[in-house]
Amino acid sequence: MTEVYAIYGASGCGRSLMPVAREHLARQNITAQIYFIDDSLTDSSQINGHTALNYDAFKALSAEKKFVLIGISNSQVRQKLANKLEKDQIELWSVQANNTIIMDVVDIAEGAALSPFVSITSNIKIGKCFHANLYSYVEHDCVIGDYVTFAPGVKCNGNIHIQDHAYIGTGAVIKQGTSDKPLVIGKGAIIGMGAVVTKSVPAGVTVVGNPARILEKK
Repeated sequence: MTEVYAIYGASGCGRSLMPVAREHLARQNITAQIYFIDDSLTDSSQINGHTALNYDAFKALSAEKKFVLIGISNSQVRQKLANKLEKDQIELWSVQANNTIIMDVVDIAEGAALSPFVSITSNIKIGKCFHANLYSYVEHDCVIGDYVTFAPGVKCNGNIHIQDHAYIGTGAVIKQGTSDKPLVIGKGAIIGMGAVVTKSVPAGVTVVGNPARILEKK
């Protein structure tokens, strides 16, 4: 059966995930070309040694199965592209680095991008198209929604619920909740770089600082 693989997005996020994608296929003993998909292109080109095509050209490739990892940091764009791929019956592709650690009873939905040195421990449920950047971790008994993004070095401790489209900034620390009262990061919330989150965060707000506080709009 012929299969082709691609990373949707050829900017910084997509380029940094390409070596992870190559590792992932090599670990599975799959020899296949990996493309970049870049909708700004009219003709094919080469990016970091890989052929880059626009989406229509990728769809036109002859293959029995196609797999695409969405390498776009903006979660709203990730959702739009995921919907488009599913409509076109192209499978969302999950990749993880060789040194990613996944421990026990972990359920991760399709489309995940797990960068080097990411650790995911036990009794964890993670939704669609999760991005976990370098040195991030998810501790025990966490529930993470769809299209959530962890920048590098995020510390997500136990008993935390993170809702859809939340963005957790570089080096942020989220305090552990309890089994009877998990700490909740609301839908679409943004946790600023280096923030220390000690209590639940409402949907749609931005919090910064130590301890994290809501950033008021001026």
